[in-house]
Amino acid sequence: MQMRKSAPILLVTAALLLAAVPPTVHPGDAWMDNRGQQIEAHGGGIIKLGNTWYWFGEDRTQGLDPLKRYVACYSSTDLVHWTFRNQVMKQADPGDLGARFVLERPKVFYNAKTKKFVMYMHIDDSRYALARVGVATSDTVDGDYHYVRSFRPLGQESRDIGQFIDDDGTAYLIFEDRPAHGFHIAKLTADYMDVEKDMSLIRQSLEGGAVVHYKGLYYALGSHLTGWNANPNLYATAKSLEGPWSEFKDIAPPAVNTYGSQSTMLLKVVGSKVTTVIFMGDIWKPRTQWDSRYLWMPVEIGDGNLHLPEPKPFTLDVKTGRTVVLPDAPAAPAK
Repeated sequence: MQMRKSAPILLVTAALLLAAVPPTVHPGDAWMDNRGQQIEAHGGGIIKLGNTWYWFGEDRTQGLDPLKRYVACYSSTDLVHWTFRNQVMKQADPGDLGARFVLERPKVFYNAKTKKFVMYMHIDDSRYALARVGVATSDTVDGDYHYVRSFRPLGQESRDIGQFIDDDGTAYLIFEDRPAHGFHIAKLTADYMDVEKDMSLIRQSLEGGAVVHYKGLYYALGSHLTGWNANPNLYATAKSLEGPWSEFKDIAPPAVNTYGSQSTMLLKVVGSKVTTVIFMGDIWKPRTQWDSRYLWMPVEIGDGNLHLPEPKPFTLDVKTGRTVVLPDAPAAPAK
């Protein structure tokens, strides 16, 4: 009788202990959604609404219509377990791009004044000669986004784009300008449908731009122009988005080429105990793009320093903001 009475208690205790363990991120591993399918959110960005994060990115699933370009949306309350919401864009050539047009790095902003969700993306022809941003809108975060137009922001070339939302809610577009040998951080207009003004042109030939504001400093991050091939990503700091910006430094040892990844976003998780910044990178597989992986890793940041540690599994508690790296279980290498 003693064993039969204690067994349910032991089971309940074990279940509570398991529930108390924060979920684990495995950098470089295949990341599955609620359907058991690999997450297709390449070159992506994340926004938070209430207690839910929404991850948007390029959908490179095999077998899609080759005449269209796709953007997928996923949601999560813990940044680890993701639910597929919708292919929010199934975009055909709007008429001036050509059948092999490019739609890359989609980023979504929510405009509280207009109640619209506004998506920016890199739009181009197959020769990468147009160098534009595209804009699409939706009334709901995971609804169908309707293409509006493409243009060159501030009349400048724009290829890789990034997004930054400051602590005061101001929205910025980051875009690479190859003729200027740098990348812009530009403020969006009040309705987010255009670019209002340039805050900075950082004179460094980088793409995959990302910015985070942490303890009074802005950190700007980017990757060299080496196409699909990984390279040593660099960062600089400034007290204001207008600069002046510091000299660029390596985010990780140059020989590891950012552990085979390319930056797409610096995600700030503000918890009740600490604020954590997560490096979001893509491990590109150009020949099997649908199997491109994601490298997420909490960075060591503060006092003007930004360091990306060796990728290893880590637990993430979004309520407290705490992360714990699991040192004895290195991540599987990207294939």
